Amino acid sequence: MSTQFISRYFFLGLILIICTNASAAIEKLLPPQQVIESTSEALLDKMKEPGFINNKTEVRAFVDAAIFPKVDSVRMSALVLGKHWRKASTEQKKQFIAAFKSLLVNTYSATFTEQFDNWTVQYLPLTLKDTDTNITVKTIVSQPGKADAKIDYSMVLRNGEWKIYDLKVEGISLVISNRETFNQMIRDSGSLDTVIAELEAKNQH
Repeated sequence: MSTQFISRYFFLGLILIICTNASAAIEKLLPPQQVIESTSEALLDKMKEPGFINNKTEVRAFVDAAIFPKVDSVRMSALVLGKHWRKASTEQKKQFIAAFKSLLVNTYSATFTEQFDNWTVQYLPLTLKDTDTNITVKTIVSQPGKADAKIDYSMVLRNGEWKIYDLKVEGISLVISNRETFNQMIRDSGSLDTVIAELEAKNQH
């Protein structure tokens, strides 16, 4: 399964949830589940606006302003770079976070051209202790005529807010898949700076 496929599914998970009859009302969901549900409802409302889906500039702006505050971009970027993060300078880290975020925003925005109808999502039982700072929200996504898909959200409690930092589709991790890709890119190019420059150039298209 390609990195691009996984990257698209990270956000496809959010899109699928907006088209759902959830197994529990939002007030009955636990806080990490509510983050996914409430973000998705905001997206659903926005998608109802005439012309929004086909306006790439507006889509990207909305995704950046409404979706990504729910994502721990720093933690995700650190996990994606792995050993290279520990060796990176503060400036390199800032540049990679921005470039990787832009890549995901562009990838997510592209899914708005697709159609997702009649999807349902089941939130699996979740136990949350007062001391928990990391949790996995497990869901099962269904569509008539297709096999169910297991989508798990890895979330961390940051400054009192639950944020997403990874997503697994049928056990395949967005973070690990991207880590393998970027490790190879850094090996091939010889430096993190070169990879960041390539990402920035790609994001301009």
